[in-house]
Amino acid sequence: MPDVIDHRPNRQPPSQPKRDPAPSRLQYRLERMWLRPIWRRAVRVGVPAFLAAMTAGLWLSDPDRRALLTDGVQQIMTKVQSREEFQVRIMTVEGASPVVDKALRAMLPVDLPASSFDIDLTALRLQVMQLDVIESIDLRIKPGGILSAVVKEREPAILWRHARGIEILDKTGHRVASVTARDVRPDLPLIAGEGADLAVPEALALIDAAGPILPRVRGLVRRGERRWDLVLDHGQRIMLPAQGALIAMEAAIALDRAQDMLGRDIAVVDLRNPSRPVMRLGIDARNTIRQARGEPILGPDGKVIQEDDRKGG
Repeated sequence: MPDVIDHRPNRQPPSQPKRDPAPSRLQYRLERMWLRPIWRRAVRVGVPAFLAAMTAGLWLSDPDRRALLTDGVQQIMTKVQSREEFQVRIMTVEGASPVVDKALRAMLPVDLPASSFDIDLTALRLQVMQLDVIESIDLRIKPGGILSAVVKEREPAILWRHARGIEILDKTGHRVASVTARDVRPDLPLIAGEGADLAVPEALALIDAAGPILPRVRGLVRRGERRWDLVLDHGQRIMLPAQGALIAMEAAIALDRAQDMLGRDIAVVDLRNPSRPVMRLGIDARNTIRQARGEPILGPDGKVIQEDDRKGG
């Protein structure tokens, strides 16, 4: 049987349109933005933080809620600060004189026992350091509720007499205290004059160099805020130079040992020019010379006493 040939045209089913794998423009831009760390951080952290802040702001917008929250926080803080382990019960002071000890205890901002949170150690330290007698202080709260204060007081080294009174200074020239009279501390050497407090180390070195004649030393006087005069008993004075005062002092001591210079009737030893020392005789020595020359004698003020004045006296 012959094959039957179908001459009808082939009819294929309509093909489906192919789906484009490329993302849309909006999706592409969103994906590009998501690749940036700043956007990922903003979405993961910024958005939750913003929502939390907005919620908290809305909740705190009510005055009653704010007052309730404040009271609650304050009660918690008070309860924590009032715990036994935070209580300071006693204060110990080491290295202080009785007067300073009493002053330190009076500076405490609260009465003991008190919470350690009520004691500002930094502010207390600054307040204590305003006392001239205090050189340093170590403040700390130790276990057991002890407020420890270790004090180092300034050591009095010299007295400074000036127009406003007499003050005790330490070896650096820092003020320690005031005194009403020289007799309060007779054990300390005396300096006088404006600006003498700025040269205390030099003054102490000069006094130390004057060891052999120290019992006769009455003090040092600052002249012109640049040099010293060493004042001795019997009105004697050694005028020292502005530069090399210590060397000049040692030279004067050596000369006194060799020739008993200061044991004679000499009023002033002028060493301001070390290469040309000058000595000024006392009134008695000068009158002896004047009498030998047949000249009128001098009075205590250094003026010539006329013959009429002596007869009238």
